[in-house]
Amino acid sequence: MKAIKVIEPFKVEIVDVPKPEIQKDDDVIVRITSGGICGSDIGIYNGTNSLATYPRLIGHEFGGIVEEVGKAVTSVKPGDKVAVDPVISCGHCYACRIGRHNVCSTLEVMGVHRDGGFAEYVCAPQENVHLFHKDFDESFLGLVEPFTIGVEVNRRGQITKGDKVLVMGAGPIGMTVMQVAKRNGAQVIMTDIVKERLDKALSMGADEVVLVSEENLEERLMKFTDQEGIPVIVDTVCSPASFEQSVQLACPAGRIVVLGLKNVPSQIVMADITKKELTIVGSRLNNHCFDEVIAGFEDGSLHPEQLMTRAYNYKDIMEALKEIQEHPQDVLKIVLKFED
Repeated sequence: MKAIKVIEPFKVEIVDVPKPEIQKDDDVIVRITSGGICGSDIGIYNGTNSLATYPRLIGHEFGGIVEEVGKAVTSVKPGDKVAVDPVISCGHCYACRIGRHNVCSTLEVMGVHRDGGFAEYVCAPQENVHLFHKDFDESFLGLVEPFTIGVEVNRRGQITKGDKVLVMGAGPIGMTVMQVAKRNGAQVIMTDIVKERLDKALSMGADEVVLVSEENLEERLMKFTDQEGIPVIVDTVCSPASFEQSVQLACPAGRIVVLGLKNVPSQIVMADITKKELTIVGSRLNNHCFDEVIAGFEDGSLHPEQLMTRAYNYKDIMEALKEIQEHPQDVLKIVLKFED
C-alpha cells in the first residue's frame, strides 16, 4: 500500500509499505479516507519536532472505513465510518490507573512516536476506533482528532455556561477550543496578530476578537468582563511570553489552561499566582474525547467544515505543505484525501 513517509527533515516520499494485517483479536483494519495536516506534522517535516524519530510515517489526524476486524471486536464492523484516536497508552501506570491515559508514562502517539495514519490502511486496537452513527462526509472523518483537543481543553479548564473565556491564538486549535466553549454556553474573546484569522474566528462563532498588534488587550478584556477581569484563559500561542501574560491577565480565582511544549523557561512571579489563587493546568492530547466530538459533528453543534481550508489528494503532499508554509494566514486545516 502507499503511505507518506518523512525520511529525514525536508525529505518526504510516497512509499510502498506492507498492508497491515490482523495480528490480535481486538485489531481493526481501517481504510483511510482522510487525514488532517497538523502543526506537529509540519514540525516533523522541518525537523523542529523534538518528539519524533526518523524515518516516520506521519499523520495523527485520520479516519476512514472499517475494512476488517479481529474476532474479539464488537464495537465496529466492516463498512462502518470511524475516526481513530492516535493515543496509545500502557494501561497500568499511575496516570492510566486514575483515568488520565493521555499522559501515560510510556505514551506513544501514532504519527509521532510510531507510524501513523497517512497511509491507505491502518491497524488500530478496537478501543482507539470510534464509530460514526450517521452517514458523514468522508472528508471530515480525519478532523475529529483536532476537535478532541478543544474538548480536552474545555474539560481541563472546566469551561461551562456563563464563563467568559480568552483564547489566545486563532489557529486551528484555538478555533476548536472556541467552538467547544461556545457549544458549552461560554462567551469567547480571541486574540491573534493576523487579521485574516480573526475575521475567520468571528465567522466561526467568536463573540469578540482583538488584534493585539494594534489594540490594548487588557482594556478590551476589562470591557468584555464589565471591569471584572478575565476568569478563564486558554493559551494556544504557547510561548514563554504568552504564559507570563496569561498569569498577569487572569482575574482573582481565575483558571489558565496551558498547551505549550516548549522547553524554554518563563519568568513568572509566584506571588502573582498565590495572591490571586490561580488554577493553572496543562492540557495534552485528548482523554477519551472522540465520542463527544463525533456526537457534536452529527448534531451540528461542532463544525468541521469551517475548519477545513482545502483538500488535496495525498499524492500532492508537497503542494499541501507548501501552501501551509507560504500562506499561514489563509490556512486553518488542510485535509489529505486517500483516493486514487
